[in-house]
Amino acid sequence: MSSINWNQGQLITMGQGDTATCTGGLNKGQLYGLFFYNSAGNDASTNVIITGNNSLPPVTVTVPGTTANQGLAAICFVSGDETATIAASVLNNQPGASVQAFIGSVKMPTDTSGINNQNLPLDGQIHQFQKFTRYYSVPASHWYAAQITSNVNTFISVQFTENTATVISVNTSINGIDNVITYYGTQAQPKVKTNTTSLQSYPWNFSGNGSQIVWINADSVQNSQAATISVQSLQGLFAAAKRDDVKAAAGVV
Repeated sequence: MSSINWNQGQLITMGQGDTATCTGGLNKGQLYGLFFYNSAGNDASTNVIITGNNSLPPVTVTVPGTTANQGLAAICFVSGDETATIAASVLNNQPGASVQAFIGSVKMPTDTSGINNQNLPLDGQIHQFQKFTRYYSVPASHWYAAQITSNVNTFISVQFTENTATVISVNTSINGIDNVITYYGTQAQPKVKTNTTSLQSYPWNFSGNGSQIVWINADSVQNSQAATISVQSLQGLFAAAKRDDVKAAAGVV
């Protein structure tokens, strides 16, 4: 039973009776995701209690049971507009509990020890996820084409901007993803969009604005290794098409 300083949102391991607290670290105007993995090595689910602003009721996050630390993450979204402090507690009535956790956003974690924290090249090439992967990039102010692909059931990743998040689930099972997504307070849920598909790939377009975008996966080791992301700038394609149009209009072959 211990108190854990979680001010940097870093990857931690919590056991029975432990509480991790991020004191004053959440910024107004930013959205955060608390990512929890069950690392107990058995099939028993673990409940984690989330508290923050005293005017808001606690929220219980159920972290799915798994074996060999291979399960999906449970995610709790929280808005910095409602609380600057957030705490996660594993109660004493859960012997043998073990949960790995970190805070994800465009800001967090500021201590990336144990996190696969990498710049994502916007080159249209396929880049592989790993467990605890945080890709980041600063797209310019034009359009991009993105795609996430996985051949395993219900691969989940989250795209963060400063004050929004999009949960993307590919190859989604009939059970959906509602059982692993929760919200603290009242302001986080309206800022989160969920896109699910039963197909193995999810393509989408987005426009950059010079602000950072972050992509974090929320899946197990083996599932992450079978998943990829690619983002390609469409500006070059548009410029090439425009040049071709100019040449055609001028009668140049």
